Formats: sequence, structure tokens, C-alpha cells
Amino acid sequence: MSQAKLALFGGPKTIQTTFSRYSPIGIEEVEAAKKVIESGVLSQFLGAWHEDFYGGPKVRAFERQCADYFEVKHAVTVNSWTSGLIAAVGALGIEPGDEVIVPPWTMCASATAILHWNAIPVFADIDPETFNLCPKSVEANITPYTKAIIVVDIFGQSADMDALMTIAAKHKLKVISDTAQAPGALYKGKYAGTLADVGGISLNYHKHIHTGEGGVLFTNNDGVAERLQLIRNHAEAVVGNKGVENLSNMLGYNFRLGEIECAIGIEQLKKLNHLVASRQKAADRLTNWLEALQGLHSPVVQADCTHVYYVYPMVLDIEMLGVSRSCIVEALRAEGVIGLAEGYTNIHLLPMFQNKIAYGSNGFPWVSGVCKRDVNYRKGICPVAEKLHDETYLGLAMCMYEMTNTEIDLIGQAFCKVWQQMDSLR
Repeated sequence: MSQAKLALFGGPKTIQTTFSRYSPIGIEEVEAAKKVIESGVLSQFLGAWHEDFYGGPKVRAFERQCADYFEVKHAVTVNSWTSGLIAAVGALGIEPGDEVIVPPWTMCASATAILHWNAIPVFADIDPETFNLCPKSVEANITPYTKAIIVVDIFGQSADMDALMTIAAKHKLKVISDTAQAPGALYKGKYAGTLADVGGISLNYHKHIHTGEGGVLFTNNDGVAERLQLIRNHAEAVVGNKGVENLSNMLGYNFRLGEIECAIGIEQLKKLNHLVASRQKAADRLTNWLEALQGLHSPVVQADCTHVYYVYPMVLDIEMLGVSRSCIVEALRAEGVIGLAEGYTNIHLLPMFQNKIAYGSNGFPWVSGVCKRDVNYRKGICPVAEKLHDETYLGLAMCMYEMTNTEIDLIGQAFCKVWQQMDSLR
């Protein structure tokens, strides 16, 4: 390996080429969308109890195919995964003031979906190796007011569902799997997102497969599926004629996914196995480059599980290296490494939660009769997540670029160059 000066100090960059953008969209999707446009039927939803309440032919076909692929009884499409999370919380009958446990390492919608129903997010810490929700922290945060858990399968790997579902059963809690980043990941032979009361995946543009925007909900419960469909499509206007008696949370939205997106989704679903395998192959090749670098810990995959690598997560041993993460990241970026994330997120530290301001300006729902206790969001409640974000976590986006063998090798060479010259960064 060359001992050329680090690019940070004026040496030649390891990576001097432009990486190809990851795109799962091909001619099949173009033709499928073209046929829908030519048909003139871009959507067929009616927000009333009618045969078209469930949408048009492409919506129904995509939902059937998703149900078959993921081996669930029901699949319900929505126009975004944020919409899916809102629908899931409402469909499970969460009441104002109910507490729902959620990890801090996730997109903010995992927590704001709780607030949409005037329920209260409670943050539990994450596992230091998988970065998923820590079962022990979940149990420690359960109160008499806890009604559900939102489990996030972060970066492409399922959380410890056996442990979490056992806790849920013990305390009679509902469970939602936010599997936005892990489509096709397996947990002991079953698909992530299918083991909870409700789960699902994102079809946002930078995921493994996508329809631009969108999401798919999974459930094996007939009643929950009906409530998801109602919340998706103007529930309040439908329940009377449909004969629905449980009116709890039947405040509906327009969360409907169109015919074009579902036509694209049908073609995308056919590619999921191949696209997941391509991310796994790239991640394995990168691990071969990085696993010998001292002070850098490559991804840990749970036994009997698979990782689909939406992100390639790493942890730095800053004490061993004697160099700050920011300095290492600066050196890697100077070598041309793109797609690096220095830390991830801690959504409990967002201004909304620090100030407890959501609806209006007076602190609702926290400062109201529905909130039953003073929920704490101060820094320090999730020490594992906070230290990882502040000091030691480093992620590489795997669905941003194609990550060919050549590209992975260049990334590996850049890491090795920086590690070989770590003394120059101290």
C-alpha cells in the first residue's frame, strides 16, 4: 500500500473518480408508468364507501404481491412511510396521553407519529452493537401509562424481536415495526417488519427499492388492516355506510398511493432480492478491507439474522486511536470518500422535545390533562445513543451510490491509507 502523504496535507487523493449513483429504476418501471399514464387512470380511490374505496387495479395488485412476498395476510400501501406510521399508531387504538416507547436513533417521524394522536413519546436507549432498541432499556421505561412500542430496524437489520415481543406480551403492549431501512432483512427466517402487530417498509427514493415516495404496511390482523385502510382514506366519511362501530381514531387522512407509483412498485418488488444481495456483497467486500484496522469496529449481525445494509455502520475506538472522529472523517473525505455520516441522530434532543412545544405554543399535549406525568427528555436519558452520536459512530450510506467492486476497493484503500498514517493526525 502506498505511503503517499494524506490528501488532507496536500498528497494525492485516493479516489479521483465520480461514483455512479445507485438507482434501481430501469426500463421496466418506465414502461409500467407509461401504460398507467396512457390508461388515463392515475388514481381510482374514492373517499366514500364504494367499490373504489380500496383504490385502483395497480394499488390492489401491488398490495397483493407485497402480501405474498412478505408472507403476511394484509399489505396496505400509503403515500409515505411517515403516513404509514401515523396510520399504524391510530389503527392500534392509541389514546391521548398514552405513552409509546421509541428509540432516539430513527427518523423523527417515528416519534411525531405518536404525537399526531396526542400520545406521548418515551425514549428508550439503543444496543451499542446493533444500534436497535435495547430490550432492557424498554423494560426500564415502561410505566402504567405505556401502551405500545415502536421498534425501529435501523440501518438494515431487525431489532431483537423475540425479546421485545416477550416484553410486550408481559405488559400487554402493542408493537409497531418501523422497517423503513430494512426491506428484505430476515429475522430467524421471517421478514423484518412482519413480526409485530403492524410493520412496514418505506418506498422513499433513497431506499433499496422505491416509488419516489411511498410505504407499505403489513399486518396479519383483519381488524387492524381495516382500520389502516380507513385512516388512509377519509375514515370519518366512510365509517357510517361501511357499518364500522369502533369510531376510535377514525379521523382519516388522504394517505393514498397512486396508480403510477404502484405500477412502479410492482416492478421494483421483483428486484428486491437482487438489490439486497448487491448491498450485502458490497458490505462484505468492504468488511474484508476494514476488519484488520485497529480501533474500527465493522457491523455486527445478530445470529440467525441478515443485514441488508441501507447503511454500513461502524464504531471508532477513539481512546485507542488517539484521534477525534471529526479529524478522521475530515481525512477520509479529503481522500474522496463520500456518503459518510459523522454520528446519526438523537431525536429526543430536537427543539420540539426539549421545549415540549408541538400543537400550538402552550406545550400541548405535555402540558394538558391528557399527559399523566412529567416525561423527561433531557440529555443523558439515552447514554449509549448519545455517546455514539457525539463521539464514536461513523456510517457509510450504501444506497446512495452503486458501490461496485471498484468503488468499494477505492473506499477500502482510502480507509487503509488514513489508518496507516494515523500518527500524522495525532
